[in-house]
Amino acid sequence: MSQGTKSVDEYLKEMKLNMIQTNVEEDEEATMSRFMNGFNHDITHIMELHHYVVLEEMVYIAIKVEKQLKQKGTIQ
Repeated sequence: MSQGTKSVDEYLKEMKLNMIQTNVEEDEEATMSRFMNGFNHDITHIMELHHYVVLEEMVYIAIKVEKQLKQKGTIQ
């Protein structure tokens, strides 16, 4: 599963729904890794420079990165 044309928030909701539907139970670190691996490349490269401990922090930073990239016109 990957982000594709979805926003970070839409991608997160879809991933969580898929995990519920398939009964995936994993620790938060594994979920964060799964989430990160599906990001668009532009977001992934910037996210690798940030520090986050929990999924909520990761999502918050990813949304900020996405907004910055949209403002620059790097992504749509």
